Amino acid sequence: MKNTISQRVADFLKNYPPFNFLHQRELEKLSEQISIIYKEKDSVIFAENDKTHDSFYVVHKGAVALKKSTKNTVLDMCDEGDIFGLRPLLAQENYIMEAVAHEESILYAIPIAVFKPYALENRNIGNFLIESYASNTRNPYSDIHKDKLYGDGILDENLHSSNHSFDLAPIKYSKKIVTCSPSTTVKEVAKIMSKKKVGAILIVDEMLPIGILTDKDLRNKIVTGDFPITTTAETIMTKPVITYSKKMTVTEAQMAMMKSDISHLCLTKDGTVNTKAVGILSKHDVMVALGNNPAVLIKALKRAKKIKEIKPIRNRIMQLLQGYLDQNIPMTLITKIITELNEACTTRVIEICIDKMSSPPPVKFAWLAMGSQGRGEQMLHTDQDNAIVYENVNEVFRDETRVYFSKFAGLVNKGLFEIGYDYCPADMMASSPKWCMSLDEWKNQVRHWITNPGKNEVLLSFIFFDYSVTYGDTEVASQLSDYIFETIKANPIFYMHLVSGALQSPSPTGFFRQFLVEQDGANKDNFDIKRRALMPLTDAARVLILSHSVKGISNTAERFEKLAELEPNNRELYLSCSYSFKALLKFRTKQGLLHHDSGQFIELESLTKMEKIKLKRTFKTIKELQELISVRFNISNLV
Repeated sequence: MKNTISQRVADFLKNYPPFNFLHQRELEKLSEQISIIYKEKDSVIFAENDKTHDSFYVVHKGAVALKKSTKNTVLDMCDEGDIFGLRPLLAQENYIMEAVAHEESILYAIPIAVFKPYALENRNIGNFLIESYASNTRNPYSDIHKDKLYGDGILDENLHSSNHSFDLAPIKYSKKIVTCSPSTTVKEVAKIMSKKKVGAILIVDEMLPIGILTDKDLRNKIVTGDFPITTTAETIMTKPVITYSKKMTVTEAQMAMMKSDISHLCLTKDGTVNTKAVGILSKHDVMVALGNNPAVLIKALKRAKKIKEIKPIRNRIMQLLQGYLDQNIPMTLITKIITELNEACTTRVIEICIDKMSSPPPVKFAWLAMGSQGRGEQMLHTDQDNAIVYENVNEVFRDETRVYFSKFAGLVNKGLFEIGYDYCPADMMASSPKWCMSLDEWKNQVRHWITNPGKNEVLLSFIFFDYSVTYGDTEVASQLSDYIFETIKANPIFYMHLVSGALQSPSPTGFFRQFLVEQDGANKDNFDIKRRALMPLTDAARVLILSHSVKGISNTAERFEKLAELEPNNRELYLSCSYSFKALLKFRTKQGLLHHDSGQFIELESLTKMEKIKLKRTFKTIKELQELISVRFNISNLV
């Protein structure tokens, strides 16, 4: 007879991570060991510096506040389905905060000794616990869980060594398996392969693979006359058959074929010859999959002669991006690869457009990518933000030069539109006269923004100051960067306006960690991840990096990592900000690919409990970061 109490516990837990990763039988077995605890409002579950309990806790009903007793500050609020008290699974130390019942609550106490084997054996559970541990500490780079959050970090060094000539996306294989028995004659095998139009046939015995015959075997052993066509399949088949799991990646498939010098792999349920075959993978399948390899895509771009040939390559880049996200590749690496590929697309469009012009560029110039593309954070198809800065010319040639670059910019913007980049609705593109100027004209424009910092000027500064050189002469752009820093240094009041602008982004959460959503408009009740989460981090990083006069670093995460070097006393906060930004960018990218849009507005009801938990964890640094820059630039009264 089933224990009805433990059954109810299991039915509750299966709806929440990490318990939803367990099989029903495992969950029911675990639930038999769980204790049910009732706590009145304001009662203490554990105190700061207490020795750790033998169990961690899940909130069944009510709410539990996690706080620092010295300041009585609520650091987190756990509600239904949330877990807390996980540190004993990952660190041998006392509790670093206290847990108090915020209201009348019912808790499930789960013995650590009973649950720990699941965390060690189940990768999904292990990853979740690591992330949950991080929610109790601001710094995700601590030794316990360094490089394990959101799949960022631990693979970077290894993957960089391959120079981006890899693909970790799942391999696509043929599920139409053609088989025969060991006693089938080679003549009959050839007829079957010809009829089915396949290059290999699997020899099976009692449904299990024991060997394989390929076109190559027929050529080398039968056509040469070494064996008659009446020979049985088992006589000339390659054995034992080499098997792998169907979950293998393109890289693994490629390496397996090279290692064994074979052209086909047999995929089985568990990767061994002891289970039924589920698919056949050929060298052709691998070559097709490698069409989305970064190095292959770069070569394809260089071979493109017309702009229309670039659009399908852009689509393949998006497929590559999806594959990397599915494989949980580090976001640091993903952004670098996709940024390089996006820049290669833009560069090829520019080169094609130069060839279309009646003459080469009259002077040196630089094509500047601005906004998210300039920061190397543009993962999805968004609108264009770009500009041109060119060398100063004699007044006699000024109009002629302006006309040339205006026409050229129009061609490039049109080309970028054709490959998937929408036109900027605010016309912040090189084809606009305001965004295509000589070095001196740009200096005058920048000086105007800095010395007359109204709301519009600050907004334009935010967009422009994140530029990077996609194509052309870097020295022209470097001279402009030097001038920007010199002018800002001479006008320190400008920082007040920049910081004020950076603090205008709305908060991501309200009281008790509730998401703040849009109140009206087309996106009513949706969460704006760009304005409420990404922009506060981006704007703050920009202000801080400008204050140090650091040029050449425009990526938000990299800016925070540089700031961690420059300000060791704030290292923990800045590294946390870098981590949070990458996690948020990854989340937005996934949402955008899922819904075929920019990923900016998120329908909260569509998110799982785990996704909401992960999102909220990234918000913790935003408030502290904004407080830091507010105090540093002495404008806390404006917040």
